[in-house]
Amino acid sequence: MRARVPRSRVGHDRWLVSYADFVTLLFGFFVVLYAFARTDQKKQVQVVQAIDSAFRSMGVFSDSNQTARAQDAAQAANAAMDEELLTPMQVKYDLDRVRQDLTQTLAKQIATHTVALEMGRDGLVISLREAGFFDSGSAMPKAEALPTLRQIADRLGATPYDLRIEGHTDNVPIHNAEFDSNWELSSARATHIARLFLEMKAIPPDRLSAAGYAEFHPVASNDTAAGRAENRRVDLVVLPRTELNFAGSGAVAPSGPWRKVTDE
Repeated sequence: MRARVPRSRVGHDRWLVSYADFVTLLFGFFVVLYAFARTDQKKQVQVVQAIDSAFRSMGVFSDSNQTARAQDAAQAANAAMDEELLTPMQVKYDLDRVRQDLTQTLAKQIATHTVALEMGRDGLVISLREAGFFDSGSAMPKAEALPTLRQIADRLGATPYDLRIEGHTDNVPIHNAEFDSNWELSSARATHIARLFLEMKAIPPDRLSAAGYAEFHPVASNDTAAGRAENRRVDLVVLPRTELNFAGSGAVAPSGPWRKVTDE
């Protein structure tokens, strides 16, 4: 017969299990702090993104504070590292986060079809439809559109990416006192938006370029009034310096190659 263990000794040392767990967690915490102090900047961003993704999948972060978290993370990443250190997957992740932020910020404009966002082959494309930003035949942005442009500029200014501003028109010829062709109108609209962003001091000049494509890169048919309205637009193409390929992901490619237009 086995001897019965005295009750007073059962579980007497069980507190050591909890203590050991606490010490392990504390050790892990200081290891993370040490890693942040010693590792390179690229690894810091990888850790931040992994933690953010894990907490979102567990539902720890709600949608209400997602925008603020994304902005804080973007600003921290910009301060900590140069964008060229990011891998293509990290850039794609970050651009998608920017798209989600702007989707929330510009929900009203998206609902009224004056702004559209999509991931293109070159990066994130923010389409500004003529109806919401320009008078017909004019290159000057409407006064009521300035707050929206400010919101976009502030968000893109918090990223390390280049920005190509593309002007587009429909195929209806234009000839007025200011413009002789759709080439001139599309280029002037892109240049005015670029100049406005510079005046806002939101985006550094070396990250900006402007291009005019006239009617030659439509996104809809010019055979209908609705299609022509979609084609009259200015696209803001957020360009990572890392080569990406969003093809095959349901994304629509941006409207064309880079043509830099000077305003001098």
